[in-house]
Amino acid sequence: MGAPSALRFAALRGFLVALLAATASHFAAPAAHAVDEIQVYNADIAPLHTWTLQQHLNYVWSGSQTPDFDGGFAPYHSLNGTPELAYGVTDWYEMGFYAPFAVDSSGTFLPGGAKFRHLFVSPHAEQRKFFYGLNIELSYQAPRFSPSPFAMEFRPILGVRDRGWEFIVNPIVDVSVGPGGSANFAPALRLARDVGGGVMLGAEYYTDFGPIGAIPPGDAQKHTLFGVVDFTMFGLDVNFGLGFGLTDASDKIVTKLIIGRAF
Repeated sequence: MGAPSALRFAALRGFLVALLAATASHFAAPAAHAVDEIQVYNADIAPLHTWTLQQHLNYVWSGSQTPDFDGGFAPYHSLNGTPELAYGVTDWYEMGFYAPFAVDSSGTFLPGGAKFRHLFVSPHAEQRKFFYGLNIELSYQAPRFSPSPFAMEFRPILGVRDRGWEFIVNPIVDVSVGPGGSANFAPALRLARDVGGGVMLGAEYYTDFGPIGAIPPGDAQKHTLFGVVDFTMFGLDVNFGLGFGLTDASDKIVTKLIIGRAF
């Protein structure tokens, strides 16, 4: 194994050990937090020594009018989002920075804290039939966004592209540390088809099964199905989706928009 590969796997091992240590005592209570990013990671990263900027925006047209936790804000008619700045450190490692925010139904702007992530992937994933990766995200969450001030996301990436189709799985574990902390299993899936002209149509499925070891009944879980389209316009990469909640605990109608470009 060469030096770059050894470094990569040593870094992955270190983050995995940290994740397991963090989750050991946080399986009891369900996590509650605002969702600023609705995306299936596809192992694409910023080109070497290049910055990319994405803007995520999600709007809840129909959802709960009651906050998920004391001191939070209701999802109904809220706009959640974050700018995401990323840098390609190597052809297999990208660093990313987030500044989440929300605008509640009264029009009040709410800063959400900060996130810092490390994304490790198979190099040149966009050219591979089978690709994989691992995203590790550390965050501070403002009190209006979560009762737990600190969180960690562990997001493996597994995908296949062939004959114009792509299928991607992100079996995510979200860990929150502090009051109400938990480790939740929240996998996401994507199936999409290249229909020509640089346009992809597909479906994305987002879930939150709840705390590992204490998964609640189906209606208390969050399951949302999105119809999505990906295209490029005016030099910008665009992902747009319309989502429908499938359980009582899910927001009923949500739109999501991701706009990005490299520079």
